[in-house]
Amino acid sequence: MPGMRPDKQYNTFNSNGMAGAVQAFSLLSDFDIHLFAQGKHHRLFEKMGSHLLSHEGQAGTYFAVWAPNAYKVSVVGDFNQWNGEEHPLNVRWDSSGIWEGFIPGLGKGTIYKYKIYSQHGGQVFEKGDPFARLWEVPPKTASVVWDDDYEWQDQQWMQNRKEHNGLDRPYSVYEVHLGSWKRKIQEQNHSLSYAEMADELVAYVKKMGFTHVEFLPVMEHPFFGSWGYQVTGYFAPSARYGTPQEFRQLIDTFHQNGIGVILDWVPSHFPGDGHGLVYFDGTALYEHADPRKGYHPDWNSYIFNYGRNEVRSFLLSNALYWLGYFHADGLRVDAVASMLYLDYSRNEGEWIPNIYGNNENLEAISFLKELNEMAYAEHPDAQTIAEESTAWTGVSRPTFTGGLGFGMKWMMGWMHDTLEYFSKDPYYRQYHQNEITFSLHYAFTENFMLPLSHDEVVHGKGALIQRMPGDEWQRFANMRLMYAYMFTHPGTKLLFMGNEFGQTSEWRHDTTLDWHLLQYETHQGLQALIKRLNELYRQEAALHQKSFTQDGFEWIDYQDAQNSVLAYIRKGREVKEKVIVLGNFTPVPRADYRIGVYEAAQFVEIFNSDATEFWGSGLHNAAPIAVQGIASHGRPQSIQVTLPPLSIIVLKAQA
Repeated sequence: MPGMRPDKQYNTFNSNGMAGAVQAFSLLSDFDIHLFAQGKHHRLFEKMGSHLLSHEGQAGTYFAVWAPNAYKVSVVGDFNQWNGEEHPLNVRWDSSGIWEGFIPGLGKGTIYKYKIYSQHGGQVFEKGDPFARLWEVPPKTASVVWDDDYEWQDQQWMQNRKEHNGLDRPYSVYEVHLGSWKRKIQEQNHSLSYAEMADELVAYVKKMGFTHVEFLPVMEHPFFGSWGYQVTGYFAPSARYGTPQEFRQLIDTFHQNGIGVILDWVPSHFPGDGHGLVYFDGTALYEHADPRKGYHPDWNSYIFNYGRNEVRSFLLSNALYWLGYFHADGLRVDAVASMLYLDYSRNEGEWIPNIYGNNENLEAISFLKELNEMAYAEHPDAQTIAEESTAWTGVSRPTFTGGLGFGMKWMMGWMHDTLEYFSKDPYYRQYHQNEITFSLHYAFTENFMLPLSHDEVVHGKGALIQRMPGDEWQRFANMRLMYAYMFTHPGTKLLFMGNEFGQTSEWRHDTTLDWHLLQYETHQGLQALIKRLNELYRQEAALHQKSFTQDGFEWIDYQDAQNSVLAYIRKGREVKEKVIVLGNFTPVPRADYRIGVYEAAQFVEIFNSDATEFWGSGLHNAAPIAVQGIASHGRPQSIQVTLPPLSIIVLKAQA
C-alpha cells in the first residue's frame, strides 16, 4: 500500500474489524506435503504462512504453520483481543504437523501471531509467522498479513542480466548497511526509507561506477545492533525502512540504472528471541536438540538442523523467494565455515563427530550443494557467493566435480595479508614481499572475490585510513595504492561503504557515515580514485574477463623486494587485450625503472594512482614510452618508466 509509514501499525482489515470463525480450507496438496517431508519443496512460501484470498465468496486470510509437537494452535491478534480460544486452526490428518484454516474478514495489514500450545510440559508460546511477508517495526514483534503484489519495471535488466552478472564481467560491489549509509540527523537520526534510498543511494552508486550493491541482511531482525545477522523474519524485508513493495521498488530502481543487487543471506544460525524460530512448538523444531550441534557459542544463537527435511524445505524456499520474488541478482551466504565444520569455534568435547568420526558437517554440505544446484537451475544468471574463511576445497567449483557449487568465494586470506602488509612502515615492506604476493599462489584455486568488508572496520579495528602508516599524504597515498592493487589483482571486488572516501572513524550502525569529510581535498581525491578505478575496471577487458583463470595473469617480476616493486600483466580473451601493472610500495620515486614487455610497441600510461586529481604528487609518464631492444625479465625488449611514490600505474600498448 503506497505511502504506508513503517513506524505505524497496519490496521486495514474489514470495515467492522471483526473476524469470522475459522473455516476448513487448504492450499496444500498431498504432493506439497510429500515434497515438504522429503526436503524437496522449494516454493513453500506459496502455501505456508498467511495468504489473502476469497473462499466461498468471502474475503479473508488463509493461515498455515508447521508445529508438529503442538496440541493446539490458534491465530491471535488485535482482531480477537489476543484470545487463543477464538480462532483455533485445524491440524492436518496426514501427520505433517501443519495447522491451517481460513478466517473470513481478515485483510491486508492484520497484526497476528500464532498461539502454540505445546505437548511438552503444557507450555504456551506466541510466535511470529516464519513465512510472514511483513513484521511490525521492532521492537514490536507481531507478523502482518501482506501480499507480494508489485509491477516490475526491470524487464530489460532481467532479460540481459547474464551480460551484467557473469563471471567474465566486471563485478565491483558496494557493500551497504541500509540503516547507517545516510541518516537524517536533524530528524531524530532516522535512517533513510527504501523510497528515499531509491533516489539517493541508487544515484550515488551509479555515479561512483559500481556494478553491484550488496545489502547487509535486510530480512527482519529484532536487534538493530546485530546488523541484520540475527534474523527472525526470513521472508520479510525489515519494516524499519518501509513495506516489501517499497523494497522491491528500490531493487527495481537499481536494475533500471544498470546496477545489480546482492542480498546477504543467513542460513547458518538464528537468534533465541521468544517470538522467533527457537523452540517453535516447545521442541527443537528448526534447530538441533543437542546444544553441541544446535547452539552457536560465538553468536549466542541457534543452528539450523540441516538433516531435517522440513527445515531444508524452509531454507531452500527462502533462498528461492528472494531470488525470484525480489529479483535478487545474487545471495552472499554468511558464515559458511561455521556450517561446514562441526567443531567450528568449539573445544574438545563440545562437538559431536560425524558418522565417520570426522569434523565435517555432512548434512550442511549436502544442503549447500542442493542450495546451489537449485539456485542455478532456477536462476542461471544469478550468483551465489560464499563467505568462507578456511582452506575448504572446491567452494566455488561445480557440485558434479565434488565442489559446493558456489559462483564465488570471498578471498579472506588476501584481505588479511593485504591489510597486514599495508599497516607496515614502507621501509620494512622489503622484508615482507611474500605477504603481498602470496595470494597469487592460490588465486585461481577458487573464483575469488576480494573483500574489504564491514568486518574490517568494526570491533576496535578502526577505519582503514587509520591503519595506513605515515603522515597524512602517505596515509592517503597508501590507501590509493591499496585500492589500485585490489582493482588490478585477479578476482572480483567488494568495498564497504565509507571506505571509498576514507571514513576516519570506525563504522557505527546507529549513525550516518562521515559524509562531511568530503569537504576536504584528501577525501575528494580518494573518492575520485574509486570512481576512476571502477571506470578502468569496466573499460579494460584484461582486468575482468579472466579473473579466475591462470592464463589471465602473468608475473613480470615479483622478486624486487629491495625496491618493494611488483610488475605483472593482466590479460583478456583477445591477444591485444593486455595491460601492464607496476606497483611501487614505497614513498621513494623511481626514475628509469626497467621492465621487460610482451611486444615491441609503444606504451601509454592509462592509469596512475598518484595523479593530482586523486590528491597525489602528479608524477607520471607523459609521453608514449618507446620500447628498447634491451632484454629484461626474460623478454627480448623492455621499457624504462617512472614509478611515482606509493603508487600503481597501468600501461597499455598503443594500437
